Amino acid sequence: MLRGAEINAAKKVLADEVTALCHGRDVAEAAHETALRVFEEGEAASGLPTIMVKAAHLRHGMPPADLMVAAGVVRSKSEARRMVRGGGVRVNDSTVDDEGLRLTDRDAQNGVIKLSTGRKRHALIRIA
Repeated sequence: MLRGAEINAAKKVLADEVTALCHGRDVAEAAHETALRVFEEGEAASGLPTIMVKAAHLRHGMPPADLMVAAGVVRSKSEARRMVRGGGVRVNDSTVDDEGLRLTDRDAQNGVIKLSTGRKRHALIRIA
């Protein structure tokens, strides 16, 4: 019987094999590398969904909920606000706990803001 870290390793193998069966080995390897960089190394990988936002729009700040909807990580602003209240939203890997937060171009790291909801939904906001 598998326990602890062994279960997680088995899940990774299963995910790789299912992706290879459905999309091909090349896609599975690319997905594996993206997952490794994002989930284990904390990197904002280029393979994540990305939207462009003009710096002028961020100059006065935008609520994370607006960006989350635009990036497609949530369906609605109300869902985004519920996730913030529940501690399920991260900006650049830091938990957001303020519904009134406004993200600006100063929140970008190398021109990118990484939004995460839950454990598996991530998107990049690139400043244009």
